[in-house]
Amino acid sequence: MALVVQKYGGSSVADGEKIMNVARRIARTSQDGNRVVTVVSAMGDTTDELLELAYNVSDSPSSRELDVLLSTGEIVSSTLLAMALKSLGEQSISLTGAQAGIRTDNSYSRARIMNIDPKRIIKELEKGNIVIVAGFQGINDDMDTTTLGRGGSDTTAVALAISLKAEKCEIYTDVQGVYTADPRIVSQAVKLDEIGYEEMLEMSTYGAKVMHPRAVELGQIYGVPILVASSFMDKPGTLIHGGISMEGRNKVTGIAHDLNVAKITILGVPDKPGIAAAIFERLAGAGISVDTIVQNASTENITDLTFTIAKSDLGPAMEIVKPLAAEIGARDFVSDSGVGKVSIIGTGIQNTPGFAAKMFTALSRESINIMLISTSEIRITCIIKEDRVKDAIRALHKAFELEQA
Repeated sequence: MALVVQKYGGSSVADGEKIMNVARRIARTSQDGNRVVTVVSAMGDTTDELLELAYNVSDSPSSRELDVLLSTGEIVSSTLLAMALKSLGEQSISLTGAQAGIRTDNSYSRARIMNIDPKRIIKELEKGNIVIVAGFQGINDDMDTTTLGRGGSDTTAVALAISLKAEKCEIYTDVQGVYTADPRIVSQAVKLDEIGYEEMLEMSTYGAKVMHPRAVELGQIYGVPILVASSFMDKPGTLIHGGISMEGRNKVTGIAHDLNVAKITILGVPDKPGIAAAIFERLAGAGISVDTIVQNASTENITDLTFTIAKSDLGPAMEIVKPLAAEIGARDFVSDSGVGKVSIIGTGIQNTPGFAAKMFTALSRESINIMLISTSEIRITCIIKEDRVKDAIRALHKAFELEQA
């Protein structure tokens, strides 16, 4: 009897009718002779609504209380789904993250899973129950509720699949799988039958919303295949796994983009040891992640330092940069919240001539100016104006002939 771990996103359980649809899918999986553990997200926009409510009653809600509040969204989904399954004649039980044995560190709103003790889940499976676990949450050593951050239910599902030694993890959402580009922007975008962990990790990190990067990374580390498919139709999805040969491909797999980007430039920075450390240690201490970093060539021991962050972090970052610029003797600083990222991703592209040239030529033909460039072994990313991102995606998709994927 196989053990299947499934996850259903917020759009899949957005109302009572959709919850019943999910319940019927789970029931069929169980009736096919599988033991089933299901992870659910909060219904629809519940998390955003709870956040809005919190800030209506407090300008600065406690991070501890905020995590307790936000965790209730997934608890509502899991209990309703358990009720729906019972109405179909299936044995089921809902568990909170704590009851499921998910232990995390103490970082409220962005906690990391430290370990999982699956004894309660195994006990319920042995009773013949379908187990429904509230995603996105766990408890720390003080027995306080913590949440894993946006997309955390994906991470919950993959972590449970690892802990329970499931053969694979199935992620069900409102799209049919992983596409060569966002199909809402590129009508010719093609669904991929399979994609490697490394490519999917880059796609997720650089803007593809179909999977959370932490979940993909966990799957890669522990070798758990992840299926991404639609909860609304019975069609094959995309399998994320490690069986794709890098040396045999050397081509672009997809285009990712991200509009949650801001750019900060510190002008006239003294070019001496310790300056970069002072800047980025201060930002890291405030929980601000920095992505692309470019330092101009030094002239008379003076340089300009440019970096990108999430647009949502721009306010807090500028509060740090303003006094810091004066402290390190910089001439000035500027910011730009009207930028975005567009990336081409594919195994081996960095080691094969021509990909960068083709990317830059395609953007040039559309008169799209490139502000910054960053690369990895399987990715080339350009920072461009936000209002040109859609044009860039379409141009790159055509240039690399991804409609033939």
